[in-house]
Amino acid sequence: MSNLPSCPKCQSAYTYEDGDLYICPECAHEWSSNGETETGEEQKVVKDANGNVLQDGDTVTIIKDLKVKGSSSVLKVGTKVKNIRLVEGDHDIDCKIEGFGAMKLKSEFVKKV
Repeated sequence: MSNLPSCPKCQSAYTYEDGDLYICPECAHEWSSNGETETGEEQKVVKDANGNVLQDGDTVTIIKDLKVKGSSSVLKVGTKVKNIRLVEGDHDIDCKIEGFGAMKLKSEFVKKV
């Protein structure tokens, strides 16, 4: 049996090859062996403060006190953030923090648990 990579989107092990593309039958994601998506653009790799690659659904902790814009509140060091979602832009993590609500964070201020 060949060693095909797992799906980068849903982590399924049931991927298959079609020409020079890998295809996931579970989420229908297509990618090539050089890391490009089906549209030909490079996928952005988001890394935490320690250089670990982050993915949707990961749990991270905050490594520095962060002031919340528009509020007098502060997110403290060690605050655990569950089930993150990666997005495009300067603040590349969307999440919900208990007691604060929906937030956008920069990956450079978190570390993967």
